[in-house]
Amino acid sequence: MHITLKGKDPESRPNGSPTIYKTDQGSWLVQGWVVEDRSVLDEMDIPEGETVVEIPDRMLRYFSGEGE
Repeated sequence: MHITLKGKDPESRPNGSPTIYKTDQGSWLVQGWVVEDRSVLDEMDIPEGETVVEIPDRMLRYFSGEGE
């Protein structure tokens, strides 16, 4: 898999996380804050081997290419 950095959160310092990457397989990789709130996770159907991360709304622009 080859990944291309699409954008880091400009308001998150010093590490710039969350981060969005595009893969060469027609998918996305999202780095964000791991959701550990049990009440939130209980509302979701998360299969074994998956997790949930949270990103701010401002990161959505990177999915459309607007943030490049």
